Amino acid sequence: MARVKNVEAFCNFCNSVTKMEISGEAAPGEDENKRWAKCKKCKHKMFIDMKSEVKDKKVSLDGIENEECVTYSPDKTYDVGQSIYHQSWDDFGKIVAKKYYLMAKVQLQLNFRNPVIKIY
Repeated sequence: MARVKNVEAFCNFCNSVTKMEISGEAAPGEDENKRWAKCKKCKHKMFIDMKSEVKDKKVSLDGIENEECVTYSPDKTYDVGQSIYHQSWDDFGKIVAKKYYLMAKVQLQLNFRNPVIKIY
């Protein structure tokens, strides 16, 4: 049985970073870093560049408190890769993905320095 390789990359159809299954090689003569990948969420196949489009599994949070961080507020809009400071939790984090819902609602996926955060 063949071993399946999964990567995380940006899906143009889902408009977010999702898990993708590498499903094929590039055509002969093409760039060797390009592969066919199938999104596990929406099942669309697309051609991705393994060097530029594949996201690292771990987001580096070293020295994040020295970067320019924006204080979190639910009224503001944020971009993927932006560093934020959450005053209530007294923690720094980095936005790794955004999901858009109906009625212009947005859900942010963040990685914080302190991985155990309790929401009451």
